[in-house]
Amino acid sequence: MRAAATAGGLVVIGAAVVAGRRGMLEGAADTVGGWMDAAVDYLGGAALDMQNANLQAFLRMIRYAEGTASANGYRMLFGGRLFEGYADHPRIAVTAKSGGKSITSTAAGAYQILARTWDAFKAQAGVSDFSPASQDRVAVMLIRSRGALGDVYAGRLEDAVRKCAREWASLPGSPYGQPVKSMEQVAAVYTGAGGFVA
Repeated sequence: MRAAATAGGLVVIGAAVVAGRRGMLEGAADTVGGWMDAAVDYLGGAALDMQNANLQAFLRMIRYAEGTASANGYRMLFGGRLFEGYADHPRIAVTAKSGGKSITSTAAGAYQILARTWDAFKAQAGVSDFSPASQDRVAVMLIRSRGALGDVYAGRLEDAVRKCAREWASLPGSPYGQPVKSMEQVAAVYTGAGGFVA
């Protein structure tokens, strides 16, 4: 087995085995980002570099955009109330005004993840609770599901934000009609948190 170093410091062990067994990398090899997403997908998240500076900065940027960058952000419900305990997603439907209209949502935590989204991704992320670490890991699975994880690792901020804007309604370019942050605002938070822009 060989180790292949990639952008952002992520090291995937046995990438040649990945290519040989699944043939996944052929279509994704046109970009480093696609290659990394394919390799990480095959490895079931085992190769995720959760300490990668760009990834940590991108997660911080999402929390800022979602209004959950405070000390209590990991305990925040849609609308700003707090929930108790991290045993599981709180599954509390809250109706609040957003962008001048009433919205009912089960969004919770630092990344305002819906209960149904949490249920769909928690097993893939290998988590069993709603702790801050588990929320971070599921957020990374959501980034990956949007095809943006390689962009994040490589510092392609605008590409990653564009892809993730369909996941997080507060990001620039989101189609959901809720208040959004500007690219300049999120880029400032990202770089201020140590993220590198390619």
